[in-house]
Amino acid sequence: MANSLVLKLSDEVSNALESNLPIVALESTIISHGLPRPRNLEMAIEFEQAVRAAGAIPATIAMIDGVARVGMSSAEIERIATDDSVVKVSNRDLGMLAATKGNGACTVASTAHIAALAGIEVFATGGLGGVHRGARDTWDESADLPAIAATPVTVVCAGVKSILDVPATLERLETYSIPVVAVGTKDFPGFYLSKSGYKIDWQVNSPAEVAQIMRARQELKLSGGMIVANPVAAEEQLDPDLHDKLLEEGLRAANAKGIRGKDVTPFLLDFFHRESNGESLEVNVKVVLSNARFAAGIASSLKNG
Repeated sequence: MANSLVLKLSDEVSNALESNLPIVALESTIISHGLPRPRNLEMAIEFEQAVRAAGAIPATIAMIDGVARVGMSSAEIERIATDDSVVKVSNRDLGMLAATKGNGACTVASTAHIAALAGIEVFATGGLGGVHRGARDTWDESADLPAIAATPVTVVCAGVKSILDVPATLERLETYSIPVVAVGTKDFPGFYLSKSGYKIDWQVNSPAEVAQIMRARQELKLSGGMIVANPVAAEEQLDPDLHDKLLEEGLRAANAKGIRGKDVTPFLLDFFHRESNGESLEVNVKVVLSNARFAAGIASSLKNG
């Protein structure tokens, strides 16, 4: 799609699309809301460098002054990382933010939508959103899931965030007919943990295999996206006992403070970071870097296969 009043591709991304080069979309909520300052800015640059080192062009996506930017300058990334006016933007918010010329960091849902709009097929993130604990009473489910079901983008992640209801999320993914494959295993990962405790049906062992599945889905005219669950290495995961302790304490603290809905995830991520003395942050960073590299391999395989 060409540039418009509400969509702007960087020259690098535009040239890469014209030249049929591999591109990986990157979300921006991890920059604005997922990592503490000033580490967030440093890591935003490292995430892009990881994609480049693996042979693809990074396209970090955010809303700046009401325009969806696909591929951002250093100054634009710094703005997302440091400007307190930056809000978290999902698909339902895109129109309002464009109309009001606002600044927003894109979630998995809105990043996938804008990436597809620009013609980008592969997207790397950290952990996927999903069904929240207690959703039987609250109906609290991330917009990530229906967005992926409706958007032809492959999302590389480390499973769903372990603070969510993992089995319920897997059930919803099946209901939405979203294919899920795990890298090197049939154990579905749990973001901070290499294993969530739940199995899935399909395993892949290389980016080329994912690209092959994507091509087959296109030929079969299957709509929507797919999920590639890339587990953090067992030796790099958060200590499982510490994880379980922090999760229990964090959920109790969130409930005591009356934190609900979309505010629960950032609260718990911050709680994990603070109470683990930064250990969870280091795992988060390793997860995104690994996913960025694997996504670059998929994008390259799509173009070179």
